Amino acid sequence: MHVELHPRFSQTPEGEAAKSLTAACVHCGFCLTTCPTYLDKRDERDSPRGRIYLIKNLLETGEATAQTRLHLDRCLTCRNCETACPSGMQYGELLDIGRGLMEQEAPRPIPSRGFRWALRFVLSRPRLIAMVLGLGQSLRPVLPRFLSQKIPARQVPKPLPGQEHPRKMLVLEGCVQGAATPNTNAAARRVLDRLGITLVSAPSAGCCGAVNYHLAAHAEGLDNMRRNIDAWWPYIEMGAEAIVSSATGCGAMLVDYGRLLADDPAYAEKARRVTLLTRDLAQILENEDLQQLAVNTRVGKVAVHPPCTMQHALQQPTLLDTVLRRAGFDIATVTEKLLCCGSAGTYSILQPDTSERLRETMLRTLGSDKPDLIATANIGCQLHLQAASGVPVVHWIELLDSH
Repeated sequence: MHVELHPRFSQTPEGEAAKSLTAACVHCGFCLTTCPTYLDKRDERDSPRGRIYLIKNLLETGEATAQTRLHLDRCLTCRNCETACPSGMQYGELLDIGRGLMEQEAPRPIPSRGFRWALRFVLSRPRLIAMVLGLGQSLRPVLPRFLSQKIPARQVPKPLPGQEHPRKMLVLEGCVQGAATPNTNAAARRVLDRLGITLVSAPSAGCCGAVNYHLAAHAEGLDNMRRNIDAWWPYIEMGAEAIVSSATGCGAMLVDYGRLLADDPAYAEKARRVTLLTRDLAQILENEDLQQLAVNTRVGKVAVHPPCTMQHALQQPTLLDTVLRRAGFDIATVTEKLLCCGSAGTYSILQPDTSERLRETMLRTLGSDKPDLIATANIGCQLHLQAASGVPVVHWIELLDSH
């Protein structure tokens, strides 16, 4: 797909990058049947190919409308289309650029801008999330059901390992996960401790940058990344084996640090190093002897939910299934292809109707073999599915923590 850049975008890094990315699209349409929003709405403008045309039009005319912005907003950024694309189109990268330009060319109404700013401000600050969530949990018994079911129950902290091992890895605590399900990383610490690995937190590390960057606040997202690199760098220099993420949404952002900061002379090399060191928690367990864990596998049938970020961004579609089978769990049969559950970061807040329809489809698919519980690998998916699931939805590491 050829693009003639408008003079305003010509010779700019964003314009040239978008032109190059758009050129990979060959109009084949293979992406249509893999796109959850196209399948939901049957509108070409709500497909990857349609959105690429909308971005192309913006690049060539220098103009955009609220209607164009609407269709870009409706994208989940699940990146299922990338896996299906025969020409290797990096759609997620193009969409981030398009959304950034859209904020400039078709500014949102002030109320919408204020709401999105508030989302970014709260969700990228772990302590603030914990305060807001704590208030919601206190009020949960008196809230209407449609609100109370969106608020996870308060978790009682479990003991952490007391010893240290020569093998050390950094852990990203996460923002929502650290507040909503603190026992996820606590379970990770206990499991890895039994394997002779100590997880270390860098106190000054914070949000991975995904919330800001994917809501088109690119400068703020890059600042989040730089702060994390500064926080982790002393530990990396001391020999940390890996940077571990137990939330695939965060892990998908960490592996992009090298690309996103490639033009920053002060951080490019460090960011590349972070990308090379980043591992999803399941990738760590994949290479360890799970027999040492003596896991209690008598939990019934487990339906495995690999989040989009695990399937397409991290390109590990079967990893979670493999690890849980190796550990000895009875895995439910899921015959239909899993698309997006509709969580997608802030999508369930900004596009609730579509999000809930996609969740219904996902729960039907996961429930086809009548599982006793659902295991996932991303906090957003976990909370979103649990709000409407008839069976418990847990982070998979909690299953390996039982013994």
